[in-house]
Amino acid sequence: GLYSPQLATLQTGSSLLSQFDVQDISTEALLFQTGYLTIKQAEEPITGMWVYTLGYPNHEVETSLNEALLPAYGLPAAQAQKARLQLLQTLQHNDLTALENHFKTLYAGLPHDWYRNNPIAQYEGHYASIFYSHLAALGMDITVEDASNNGKVDMAVRHQNQIWLFEFKVVEQTSKGSALQQLKDKNYAEKYQDGSSEIQLIGVEFSKQQRQIVGFEVERV
Repeated sequence: GLYSPQLATLQTGSSLLSQFDVQDISTEALLFQTGYLTIKQAEEPITGMWVYTLGYPNHEVETSLNEALLPAYGLPAAQAQKARLQLLQTLQHNDLTALENHFKTLYAGLPHDWYRNNPIAQYEGHYASIFYSHLAALGMDITVEDASNNGKVDMAVRHQNQIWLFEFKVVEQTSKGSALQQLKDKNYAEKYQDGSSEIQLIGVEFSKQQRQIVGFEVERV
């Protein structure tokens, strides 16, 4: 199961970079070999063992790859194109209620056969991947696991004079309301408070059983 947000800051060892057998190659290695991912940093934290951080070579590649990934999440290309256009209009109006409804409609529209036949649907990150890849396919300014002295917020999205900070949780594994509460407890907004943008905290909670968003809490900072 490919967790698409991870591709922006993927850490790996040299073994992944040296995979060349097309009959037996991981998705991440294939993306590296084809140029969709590149080495952003190399370090030797332990003698003799190099750790590489991979990421997109540029913003355009991030956008095009995530656009190409959308059909893999169960959305036909024509439906994915329509969904992106609707999402863009929603974001331009800063309508977070419409944003919630938009993604609920997307999850509800995924066919049951796709869930049965595709192993990625068994992974918790499947829901967050759909969320991230739709935004990334629009060319949005997105940072995943954006680090601060308080920790790492799951996803930061910048658009015009708006900053949306997202935290994702699975309700079967945590208490209701914990996504927004973590954003507040960790004071993730502090890093972004330069006075130039409006900041909104968005806690998104998924249910694997219902295959749907079951919590979507918003709080303006």
